[in-house]
Amino acid sequence: MNRVWEADPSALFARRLGKTAQELHKSDDDEDCPDIWQLENGDIAVIGRDLTTAYTDHLPSGVRIGHDERLVVIPGIMLSVAKQDIPDA
Repeated sequence: MNRVWEADPSALFARRLGKTAQELHKSDDDEDCPDIWQLENGDIAVIGRDLTTAYTDHLPSGVRIGHDERLVVIPGIMLSVAKQDIPDA
């Protein structure tokens, strides 16, 4: 089955959106850090806690997680701070 969009695993990290977890006091070290990055192809990579299993039975109507997808959670402040780095559509 062909998808309308497919992630490109060859796209490299281009720039961080927002601030680091350490700057926002949401991490104590460099090893376990949520993060948001724009890839060189314009896609967005989100590093967060994998809560796919915890949320699977509680998804809103019409929301689905594909077999090769994961639901990740990051601190809300990280997205709020990244807002200035995200261009309008």
